Amino acid sequence: MLAAFSITPVGVGEGVGEQVAAAVRVIRDSGLPNRTAASFTEIEGDWDEVMAVIKAATDAVMAVSARCSIIIKADIRPGYNNTLTTKLESVERHLAQQ
Repeated sequence: MLAAFSITPVGVGEGVGEQVAAAVRVIRDSGLPNRTAASFTEIEGDWDEVMAVIKAATDAVMAVSARCSIIIKADIRPGYNNTLTTKLESVERHLAQQ
């Protein structure tokens, strides 16, 4: 499973870096392959692992915020691994051919 998700603290003002950092710390400590960008984090693993990390990251945000919003997009493709990297490599390979 490859999931892209965003956990947004609500009601803490415009600057949410501190609250988001609490979530990213949990995600990076999980040991699952992950990548954080400006708006979303991607993480790869089996369903239970990924959802447990998303829950733990949400709990970390809720520890420093009274409310949060979560967006999750998942690509479930049994038998495929390392899609966090291989999907991007495929696009880059096609871009290089032009």
